[in-house]
Amino acid sequence: MKKKAFKVLTSIAVTGSLLASGTGFVTEPVPAAYAAETTQAPSVYIAPIDRAKFLAGSLFDFRVELNHLTAMPSSVSITVNGKDAEQFFGKPFVKTNTDKSQEFTIRDVKITEPGTYEVAVKADNGLAKTVKYEVVLADQGGKKAKNVILFVGDGMAFPDITMSRIMSRGITEGKYNSLLEMDKFDQRAVVTTSGMDALVTDSANSASAYNTGHKSAVNALGVYPDNTESSLDDPKVETLGEMLKRTRGMSVGVVTTSEIEDATPAAVVSHTRRRSDKPEIAEMLYKLQPEVILGGGSAYFLPKTTPGSKRKDEKNLFDMFQQKGYTIAENATQLKAANAPDKLLGLFHTADMSVYYDRSTNNKAELKSFTDQPNLWDMTQKALDTLSKNDKGFFLMVEGASIDKQLHPLDWERAAYDTIEMDKAIGVAKRFAEQNGETMIIVTADHSHSVSVAGTYWEGDGKSGREALRTYEDSKFPTYVDSNGDGFPDTPDVDRKLAVVFGSHPDYYEDYKFDAVPTSPTVKNKDGQYVANPAKLANPDDPNRDRFLRPGTISSADSQGVHTADDVPLMAYGPGSQYFKGTMDNTDVFFGMVNALGLNLSDAKADGKNWVPLANFVNLMGGTVKFNAPTREITIQINNSTVVLNLNSGKATKNGKDVVLEHKFENGTTFVSGSSILEVLAK
Repeated sequence: MKKKAFKVLTSIAVTGSLLASGTGFVTEPVPAAYAAETTQAPSVYIAPIDRAKFLAGSLFDFRVELNHLTAMPSSVSITVNGKDAEQFFGKPFVKTNTDKSQEFTIRDVKITEPGTYEVAVKADNGLAKTVKYEVVLADQGGKKAKNVILFVGDGMAFPDITMSRIMSRGITEGKYNSLLEMDKFDQRAVVTTSGMDALVTDSANSASAYNTGHKSAVNALGVYPDNTESSLDDPKVETLGEMLKRTRGMSVGVVTTSEIEDATPAAVVSHTRRRSDKPEIAEMLYKLQPEVILGGGSAYFLPKTTPGSKRKDEKNLFDMFQQKGYTIAENATQLKAANAPDKLLGLFHTADMSVYYDRSTNNKAELKSFTDQPNLWDMTQKALDTLSKNDKGFFLMVEGASIDKQLHPLDWERAAYDTIEMDKAIGVAKRFAEQNGETMIIVTADHSHSVSVAGTYWEGDGKSGREALRTYEDSKFPTYVDSNGDGFPDTPDVDRKLAVVFGSHPDYYEDYKFDAVPTSPTVKNKDGQYVANPAKLANPDDPNRDRFLRPGTISSADSQGVHTADDVPLMAYGPGSQYFKGTMDNTDVFFGMVNALGLNLSDAKADGKNWVPLANFVNLMGGTVKFNAPTREITIQINNSTVVLNLNSGKATKNGKDVVLEHKFENGTTFVSGSSILEVLAK
């Protein structure tokens, strides 16, 4: 803006390099993830849920519910690997009940030994359920990261990156003039985003998956849902920030352009079933006390009697933080003057911060009195200045929040500017990491939107509306200009601009004219249904305005665009980035960070065996692998030999003769010890 053949391996390095691989799995079908029952039949609910994965030594709450009961059972057995659960955890259950339910809860427990654990619940009324857990240790091999920076572009779909690259860097004869900072990260993956209760996630439980390694439900943060009305008593799981402070004394930072209590930043510290518990989330920030807190949302820090407050009590969290040694900043000027304090709290708006376009153009019609808000890259630099003072390292989460907040109202241009803003913050972090040498950076999104680049839009021949949306050979390159090289187009309004469309949206008008201020795409009609808002048009009174109408694809009860279940991108850089590859579940991002840090929370030691994914190893050696699901047999063809491994019996043969093949099956993947597979193949 103006402004192939088989070779016996002799080096552990080859097999060891497979440890971090997430591809080439030998898998078998697994049941769908269990979520809390929605039917009224008597049922058992166990939290954490089936196939939950834990870092050994991490804290969590354990809860069993018998729901929708018609009669109370007189006895209930709850065991972990055949041992009474109270003895296993070393704590008694807190038992509660209603007229239709019984509950058994133990809080703040942990499993310190790695392995597979089976929880079995049996009641004398016939109700029964089992779930299995996987407990792991962090990988200690290779260079470890001292610091981790997690960038979350909220709602940043693949096409959002494309349109932002075009607008920021330009494209000439089909080649981009240059790339975004995030484009330059060599390690890449795609992330699946669904929660335990629904295909399409929200930002709360998706960000929670990154911070805890556990699935949750829509609107939930750091908890599994339970059957109570309270949103603050649900079974908790420890967050990465809490683990790092509890066991390593590392610093934690939270930076966002949204309210600091909003879903993504809240996921670093919070435990609630309801993301809207913002006053309580502000207090959860105080409880953990991240060394850096920067964003909006000061309304939940102000006492009730202060204008702009959204609290229902007289707690003044600014005073509380200041008494704990925090330097306070309320605008960009104060943030710049703060230098590098030991603790920093900066809240620059009572609500979400204004989006980058409006901040950078001093759009007072939108900014109102908040005319001195910092940009995201300055906030990121300030956070690094403070956090890097801790020799024990740090974890920093940075969110480009308004990518999502502008894609919801279908304002793709403002979303693109905010994506570019976050990319510049990524550049700040990358330069720090290059100089530091001990820092891993991850860039990803928490969920996707239905945005797509269909071509370009041009009215130069007199056409307008859908007739001016140019595709294929007619989609000549857009004419954005960045005359001062700051990475932003001088103006979003050019004669030929991107033709961005949405797949999941309400009725709305799109004339490809930039909105002077952020504008809702819909208004309610007299029947209470959302219809297209004429105010989105440059000429709301245009008698032929329906040529700009985009008929909705979702319920008329929805006022704006919605999230989608599409996979999202992930890019990583620095020590530990090798843990991020292939297709990952969102909970695996947590374990990638844990492995990068080498974070172990228990005294348990690894078995010393070099476990490698079987399929990866065989494929690397030019062999083939087939899995027979009904018999659970894996057949390996390699070097004119046939090796068969039966996962039920644990027995293995090579060309019909018994052999010993050390193996384990974890999380849908068959692993073999490197020395064992080499010995079998060498016979």
